[in-house]
Amino acid sequence: MKAKISIITLGVEDLERATRFYGEGLGLPKYDFEGNISFFSLEGTWLALYPKEELAKDIGLPVLPQAGFSGVTLAHNVKSKSEVDAVLTQAVSAGAQLIKPAVDVFWGGYSGYFQDPEGHYWEVAYNPYEDLT
Repeated sequence: MKAKISIITLGVEDLERATRFYGEGLGLPKYDFEGNISFFSLEGTWLALYPKEELAKDIGLPVLPQAGFSGVTLAHNVKSKSEVDAVLTQAVSAGAQLIKPAVDVFWGGYSGYFQDPEGHYWEVAYNPYEDLT
């Protein structure tokens, strides 16, 4: 398998709300596509939003209620501490919940977390050792 992720698909309860959050709220470039799925073209991968029930049906699984943390986070790295704060502020202004304000972290970087309106967790981080931007 090639070391690449082509598309990350997030199962969502409210496709319209999630599409608005990522497109208008965070400013991700939306791919013009008709149907009950939204695609955002990112650098090196795509982000897809798809109704959770339909995604489970496609996999062949029942939709189970989620209690607590699923064990999955997505990360967005930026070039400075001030950009971490700016992205967290932008996400909250767009409807996200701030989960952990940005702080200097044990590994020498700076990061914080938000939860999107559908419950997915994002880390926003500055890494002074490795340019992941």
